[in-house]
Amino acid sequence: ITTMNLAGLISRVREIFANDKVDVDEVRRAMESYKSNPADWRHFAQFDPNKYTRNLVDTGNGKYNLMLLCWGPSMASAIHDHTDAHCFVKILDGSLVETKYEWPKAEGEQLHVKESTVYDTNGVSYMSDMLGLHRMENPSHFEGAVSLHLYIPPYTTCNAFDERTGHKTKCTVTFYTKYGCKVDYSGSKDGKCEGEELKEITTSFCYATPSTPEEQHSDTDSETAVATA
Repeated sequence: ITTMNLAGLISRVREIFANDKVDVDEVRRAMESYKSNPADWRHFAQFDPNKYTRNLVDTGNGKYNLMLLCWGPSMASAIHDHTDAHCFVKILDGSLVETKYEWPKAEGEQLHVKESTVYDTNGVSYMSDMLGLHRMENPSHFEGAVSLHLYIPPYTTCNAFDERTGHKTKCTVTFYTKYGCKVDYSGSKDGKCEGEELKEITTSFCYATPSTPEEQHSDTDSETAVATA
């Protein structure tokens, strides 16, 4: 497998999705061929001490979302579905544990674990609703982790599930940053980000004035969204 940088990976993913067919093996090969280099993705890696963050990197031709997730020590997502989207996760730094669950058969039923897998740096996982539900977690109590997520097609909502009862809650998917600039959700459900959308990884990045702590936590959808990955 030929190695590539992050710009090369983005270019390859756009080529793959020039048509409507999703070849899971082809996408996995592309994700595996990129070997993590912090110089490529450091600009997008923005952490929050209280929650893991979702940082948009590329929307390409509108058929997918590519994003960096930054996990503080011991942070985890909720158990969730992917609303019919394909989900690829590549570990860029540290490790993540993926726990897969069977779909609940009835309301009030405890979720059953199918399997649990540890993915280390450069490992790639694949998930879809056909395979069940899952949760991602940083197992380290001391170190952060960074992961690259590819969702095809992009989605704006998903369902989080209570492990004990199977009860589901609809969540809105939002971003901590877009193209390296902080998103402000105060007074805007879709969020505001100053600067032009980054169309190519090699072009100039957009920057925005950081929001105040009050603005960062002012939107309930933003708080709910960080529970899923």
